[in-house]
Amino acid sequence: MGLFDRLRGNDTPRVAFVGIDGLPYDLVANDPETFPTLSAIAEAGDGGAIDSIVPAESSACWPVLTTGVNPGETGVYGFQDREVGSYDTYVPMGRDVQATRVWDRATAAGLDATVLNVPVTFPPQRNLQRMLSGYLSPEVDTAAHPEELRAYLAEADYTLSVNAKLGHKADKTEFVEHAREVLDGRAALFERYVERDDWDLFVGAFTSPDRINHFLWGDHLDSGPHREDFLEFYAALDSHIGSIRKALPDDVTLVVGSTHGFTRLEHDVYCNEWLDREGWLEYDDEDHDSLADIGGDARAYSLVPGRFYLNLEGREPEGVVPEADYDDVRADLVADLEAWEGPNGKPVVDRVVERETAFRGDHDAIAPDLVAIPNPGFDLKAGFRPRDRVFDPDGPRTGMHTFENAALFVDHPAATVGDADLLDVAPTLLKLLDVEYARTDFDGASLV
Repeated sequence: MGLFDRLRGNDTPRVAFVGIDGLPYDLVANDPETFPTLSAIAEAGDGGAIDSIVPAESSACWPVLTTGVNPGETGVYGFQDREVGSYDTYVPMGRDVQATRVWDRATAAGLDATVLNVPVTFPPQRNLQRMLSGYLSPEVDTAAHPEELRAYLAEADYTLSVNAKLGHKADKTEFVEHAREVLDGRAALFERYVERDDWDLFVGAFTSPDRINHFLWGDHLDSGPHREDFLEFYAALDSHIGSIRKALPDDVTLVVGSTHGFTRLEHDVYCNEWLDREGWLEYDDEDHDSLADIGGDARAYSLVPGRFYLNLEGREPEGVVPEADYDDVRADLVADLEAWEGPNGKPVVDRVVERETAFRGDHDAIAPDLVAIPNPGFDLKAGFRPRDRVFDPDGPRTGMHTFENAALFVDHPAATVGDADLLDVAPTLLKLLDVEYARTDFDGASLV
C-alpha cells in the first residue's frame, strides 16, 4: 500500500524500525548529551534495557528480533551451525531462517515493506517492495532488489559492512574512519527511502556500532586514544536517527532497538582447547582445524559462543555418549563449567542454560545441549586449531556481547518498555501496524 492509496482514504498506521547491532542501553542512559534523539524518544514514549537471547550472537539475534520466536523456531543459533546428523557446519543465511519474518506478515496483510541491511537475509526477497540484504551478503550487486535500488547503491559506491580486519591493527585510525564512512553511507540510504514515504513498514539496521564496540570499548572505558572517536561515532548515529525521526510523517511510529549489550573483554577463551585439556574432547590428529576432526572418543565439543554439545550416540556420526547416560553426562559437564576458573581464580561462567530452557520448536534438532553465559571479561570462542593456552589476553578486541542491557525505544505514548526482551519486538511492530496475529504466533508479546 503506497502513498497514493493513503491519499485515497485508506489510512493505516505505519511503522519505521531502526535496528542497531550491539547498542547497550546504559551507554544511552548514562550520556544523554551524546544521545539527544534517543533520550527524547524515551521521554515521548518509553525506552529501557531489554534482555537479548541465548546465545547473544548477532546471527542468532536478528532472526529472533524479526520473527518474535526463539532459535528453536528460527533454526539459527550462531554464525556457524551444525548440519543435522553430521559434523559438517555451515554459515546460516536468509533461507535458513525457518520462521515468518515481521515484514512477511505485513505484506500478507496487504502492506508495503522496505527492508535495508538486516543481517541474515541474503538473498534478497523479491516479494518485497525493496530489500537490501545485510551482513554476510557477498556483494552489493547480488544483495539488492529491485534494479532501482541496485543502481543507486552502485552509483553511491555503497559499502555493505565494516571491514573488521582493520580493527586488528594497532593503529585504529583507518578502522575508525572506515566505520564512520559506512555509518554515514547507511544513514544516507535510510534517509533516501524514508523520504520516499511509499512504504507501510520500514526496517533498517545499523551494524557498525557492533564493530566499533568490539575494538574501541576499552578506549571508551579507559579514556584511551580513541575515546573521543567512539563518542563522536555515537553522536553521529544519534544525529542520523534524529534526521530520520524528523523526516517521518505523523502517521508513522518510530521504534529503535538493539540486539544485545556490551561489556569489557579481557580474555578470548578457547572452549575446545579447555575441553581437550579436561578430557572431554579428543582430536583425530594434531593438525585439526574443524569440527570434523574430533576423535571418536570425544564426549563433548563447542561452537561459538559458548555452545556446548555432547557427542551423542545416534545423533552425532561418531557419538560415544549413550542416550541413557545423557542426563548424567550433561550434569557432569555443567558441574565442570560452573567450576571453571580463569586467571586469578575468577569464575569463567556466570550460569549454564540447558537446551530445553532456551530452545523449543520444530527446528531444535541442532540446538546445543548447553549454553554457557560467561562472566564479564571472558569471551567464549570455539577454536579448533591447536592452542598453547586456553585464555588469551592479547586479542585485538576489547568489547564483548552481553545477554543483558540491549536497548529498546518506542516513540509512542502507550509504550511500556519494562521486563522486556528481544522476542517482544516483532509483536510490538505488528501491533503498531494493526496487523492481526494469534497470541501463540510469538514467544514474546506487544509492549504497546
